[in-house]
Amino acid sequence: MNTGIVLQPMLPVWALAVLAVPAVLLLALAIFRHARGWSLRALALLALGAALLDPRIVSEQRSSRPDVALVVVDQSASQQIGERAAAAEHAEAGLTAALTQLDGVEVRTIRAGDPAAGETRLFDAIERAALDDAAGRLAAVFVISDGEVHDVPAPGTTPWLTAPLHLLLTGRPDEHDRRIVIEQAPAFGLVDHSVDVAFRVEDVGGGGTGPRPVRVAVRIDGEDKGGIDVVPGRTATVPLAIRHPGSSVLELAVEPAADEISTVNNRAAVVVNGVRERLRVLLISGQPHPGERTWRNLLKSDPAVDLVHFTILRPPEKDDATPLRELSLIVFPVQELFENKLYDFDLVVLDRYVVRGILPTPYYGRIAEYVRQGGALLAAVGPEFAAAQSLFRTPLGEVLPVSPTGRVIERGFRAEVTEIGRRHPVTSGLPGERPSGDSEAEGAESGPTWGRWFRIIDGHAGSGTTVMAGPGGEPLLTVDRVGEGRVAQLMTDQIWLWARGFEGGGPQAELLRRLAHWLMKEPELEEEHLEARIADGRLMVRRRSLAEGSVAVQVTDPAGMTTALRLDDSADGIGRGEMPAPQTGLWRVSDGVHTAFAAAGRLDPPELADLRATPDRLAPLIAATGGGSTWLINAGVPALHRVAPGQSAAGDGWLGVQRNQAYAVTGLAEVPLLPALLLLAAGLGGLSAAWWREGR
Repeated sequence: MNTGIVLQPMLPVWALAVLAVPAVLLLALAIFRHARGWSLRALALLALGAALLDPRIVSEQRSSRPDVALVVVDQSASQQIGERAAAAEHAEAGLTAALTQLDGVEVRTIRAGDPAAGETRLFDAIERAALDDAAGRLAAVFVISDGEVHDVPAPGTTPWLTAPLHLLLTGRPDEHDRRIVIEQAPAFGLVDHSVDVAFRVEDVGGGGTGPRPVRVAVRIDGEDKGGIDVVPGRTATVPLAIRHPGSSVLELAVEPAADEISTVNNRAAVVVNGVRERLRVLLISGQPHPGERTWRNLLKSDPAVDLVHFTILRPPEKDDATPLRELSLIVFPVQELFENKLYDFDLVVLDRYVVRGILPTPYYGRIAEYVRQGGALLAAVGPEFAAAQSLFRTPLGEVLPVSPTGRVIERGFRAEVTEIGRRHPVTSGLPGERPSGDSEAEGAESGPTWGRWFRIIDGHAGSGTTVMAGPGGEPLLTVDRVGEGRVAQLMTDQIWLWARGFEGGGPQAELLRRLAHWLMKEPELEEEHLEARIADGRLMVRRRSLAEGSVAVQVTDPAGMTTALRLDDSADGIGRGEMPAPQTGLWRVSDGVHTAFAAAGRLDPPELADLRATPDRLAPLIAATGGGSTWLINAGVPALHRVAPGQSAAGDGWLGVQRNQAYAVTGLAEVPLLPALLLLAAGLGGLSAAWWREGR
């Protein structure tokens, strides 16, 4: 029971002030002039003021509320190392039992710290719990952790933390950790160039090797590149050769120390995106024709392409007696292009090129050798390919996958994607392509919805992969690998009909874009390609292959554990599979030949930067709140004592739990301090007496 006097004014405070000021001034004037009856008027004013303020005697019925002790269990990734998780579980049980023995203490347990996150964040959960029906009742916050907490607020910024913060440390005070630290790594690199990656090995804690070198293994894109010896604490550099566009992954792994607490951070990875400086394309049109503009527009539309285009307008056999000085033409730079600059081009396109004596025979052999050494050639042929002036009759024919039969078929047809073409990245899933016999509705026409072409050069595919076919199954588009290079051969000159929208047109832009990128070895257009990514906490793997059938790949998580994952095959040549990916770091996927990587969160998460248990991060906040810290390995759960607010809450072998004496009001009784009749009598009596006194 608690009793007190409270005021319940009948008017707002500002209104009372407006009335009180003139009354007090008039009373003061009366006193100054020694007016008769001023004391009686003062009595009347006091009675009126007391009536307006309405003082009351209030009695509260209170019930005591228990204090709240928060037990915060850290479940982050670093807490899963060694025996820390078991020590935390044992400490939680002992601490909860000890707290329940204290009179008037309510225990609330919080499990915080996401094992999949890259850092330990505890204080968001602590703040929510402290403000959730615990305001004024917080007695202590016990954090069971290794001390690697990354969201510790600065002292003085936590007004809600009104009780001591205590730290119960898992782990050992003399732990040793060896790790790799990436000091400098570029995000991008030019293809066919190298970038330098700077790193160092750190030995921290007891048991370090000192100046003795340690071995660091090097892998690039999953391929073992040997290793280097590195002195801990000194910066070392590894060159990373960018051999292809897309991601190049450098993995570094330092040999483990005999006494270190974990090897989780003995590995580091760097992902560098390879980009081409510029794509240099040489387009040679053997004669003017309607499709010439299609090739030029496609290549010019890409800002990353440097296009050099020549069209043969006046072959040597043409003699119309026009003086050379009157022609607005340039001489075809044969020696400059095919002897001095040929290897500067990433792709050579021969568009309806005719053998007319412009290019000496040895230069055709030079183009073939350019392909074998890694170059790319696209040959789009016309009727001349079936004649005596065919490119196939030159040394270049050695690298062309389709030989002419000498027949030109001229009738309307729709290009068909072959069975293997439906699995090939160049032609798989082209817009408007519909497999034969797969109609969307009963009675609907099967096959592609593209417009027709009217000419195909009949040929025989001696090598390579035919991904599109014409009438009767004749090879229409064939791709092939020759040596280190690639060749594509299109057996028609009428793809420009799609560009003009004839009969609805077709996906010429997408087809030619894919074809050009396949020729230039873009990774995402490889026939055998493995890729992985992480989204919403799951690892998603895609494997493209021309071979049918489901396969199993090996998945290695950031901790080095390997798991098999089945990829289910589909008609488009892509096998798909997924699995949970709870850990932060670099995930590695391999099918035995290809390797793919996926990063979950940061590749260098703070959680794995230093795995040693430490009280240093929480020390400033512990000191500001009057709490304490203790190593569980040394003394176990300390004794608990109740302390008053403001008293020391930690000592040798004990921790304090604050006594707040919080309560809840369960009942309320109000009685007027001055009865209304008494106030009325005092007011009227004072005014009457003042009138009588002043009237004498």
